[in-house]
Amino acid sequence: MSLMLIILSVTILLFIWGKFTPDIIALLSMLSLFLFGILDLNETLSGFSNPTVIMIAALFIIGEGLSQTGWTALAGEKFMQLAGKSITRLLVITSLGAGVLSGIVSNTGTVATLMPVTISSAWSIGTLPSKLLMPIAFGSNTGGLLTLTGTPPNIIVNNTMIDSGLEGFSFFEFGLIGLPLLIIALLYFRYIGYKLLPSNKTNNKPVDISSTLHKWIEAYKVDDNYYRLRVRSVSPLLNTKIGDWDFEKEHRVAIIRIKRRHPNFLKGNEAFIEFPTNSTEFLYHDIITVKGDTEAINALMIKFRLGLLPLEPIEEELKTNLINQEVGMAEILVTPKSVLVGRKIKLGNFFQRFGVQLMAASRNNKPFTEREITVKAGDAYLVRGIWSDIEQLKEHHENLVICGSPEGIAKTVTQLSIKSYIALFALVLMITLLVFKIVPGAVAALISAGIVLISGSVPIAKAYKGISWISVVMIAAMIPMGIALQKTGTAQLIASGLVKTLGSFHPVALLAGVFLLTTTFSQVINNSATAVLMAPIVLIAAKTLNLSAAPFMIAVAISASTAFLTPVGTTTNAMVMTAGGYKFQDYLKVGAPLLLLFLITTLLLVPLIWPF
Repeated sequence: MSLMLIILSVTILLFIWGKFTPDIIALLSMLSLFLFGILDLNETLSGFSNPTVIMIAALFIIGEGLSQTGWTALAGEKFMQLAGKSITRLLVITSLGAGVLSGIVSNTGTVATLMPVTISSAWSIGTLPSKLLMPIAFGSNTGGLLTLTGTPPNIIVNNTMIDSGLEGFSFFEFGLIGLPLLIIALLYFRYIGYKLLPSNKTNNKPVDISSTLHKWIEAYKVDDNYYRLRVRSVSPLLNTKIGDWDFEKEHRVAIIRIKRRHPNFLKGNEAFIEFPTNSTEFLYHDIITVKGDTEAINALMIKFRLGLLPLEPIEEELKTNLINQEVGMAEILVTPKSVLVGRKIKLGNFFQRFGVQLMAASRNNKPFTEREITVKAGDAYLVRGIWSDIEQLKEHHENLVICGSPEGIAKTVTQLSIKSYIALFALVLMITLLVFKIVPGAVAALISAGIVLISGSVPIAKAYKGISWISVVMIAAMIPMGIALQKTGTAQLIASGLVKTLGSFHPVALLAGVFLLTTTFSQVINNSATAVLMAPIVLIAAKTLNLSAAPFMIAVAISASTAFLTPVGTTTNAMVMTAGGYKFQDYLKVGAPLLLLFLITTLLLVPLIWPF
């Protein structure tokens, strides 16, 4: 047992030190348990097949699916619209939004989604990001308590109870305490916390699709010479192919995109032809986006009997018709050694080698107005292509240098597609399976994650990239620690200490002790690791006193999510630290009163909802 206590103490100290990442520390701890003979091989590796770990990994994929298909960006945009120009309203709405979203999407994904739009909104309404970012982080941590899958500690304590033969919690049961805590957090930041938050001036600006598009419009004059034409029933283009007509040479017009008004999926007619080729056929009622001067467009309309459709304001036109979940735009520079230098290219052309379409050009900071361009080093081009192709332009760095963050822009696209609704269906299906307990939680999450992947709602590469592998590996490697604590009797020893010091008092005293011990760990140790350590200890303490384990396990889940005093307790706290210019003492100053409110609320409500 003494050896077990040493390994546990060293593990905790390494977490506090922060020199190594949490997954490395957990792996070292796991290996130590095996090398010193405390656990056998199966016990050592048991975490990697644990349903908790599998479920959490699947949840990351589902969350990434919602992010990649526009749902989280759309939610963030709606929050900003509701806030208007009111700083306090923006504070409440962003905090509430973070709480609600984190009940569905991971806390990290929630903050990653809302942080850019919150920063840009803060500047636009005349306040500082430091007045809004910490509430978002704390709101996301609290919102995770709304559902079973909202945060890993909920899943961990639930599965610990099931593994010990007790009844687990239902999907929305955590919300009985999570919702009151979220309301308290909102009221706290509205009337007290906002005054305690620092006013830190920061220079970092996030990727903002609206400002980026505005910059492109100014720099490239993108608003010039774009038109939308409709193929009428009397048009000679009807049922012909693009290759049958020499639009570029004879008519000086580039065809950018075709929208099918009457697609026939049985015949392979898609709703959108993002990059038309010579073999693309014109059908009745097609809407064609073209680029050309006014005189050329007028001649085209007369010759082919095409109808002219009004364009939206160009920024909205770009956001809704030329940028979507599948297709994006980016700014690139031609390098001096590029193979393109000296070649002649035309606006609107599609370059098979790079997988992009040339939309506009600029040379010496002036828009290029000619239709044909002789490429020179330093030219700046605005290109359009599949998002994955745009990202792969980085591999052609000897020819082209990509500017800005296409991936960041991609996640701000709010236009929904069929894949968006598939991702939403996957989430609803998972919740349904969990609520009615049709299949185990891990299986429900895997089914939904499988739907997201198979449907292509998120590319497999991005899905795996969206998984926080540090968290997954850390939880898997820390689960053997919980086994070792019970196997060596260490959990019994610590639980007996809790029982001896607090067990003779009212059970509320033990509940307070569990909360304070867990929250102390959570300030310096990852909340998942804290839950893994505390769950078996608390379970034994409750059984020793013949008390229901439910209220104490709920307290573990709550207090594991109250890392309000330090920037290292959760990933979300660390994410907003630099962006908000926060210092260590800022977390302590703002977080301590909120932590006290959470403790009081837990001691008052938990025994009423889950009697001892």
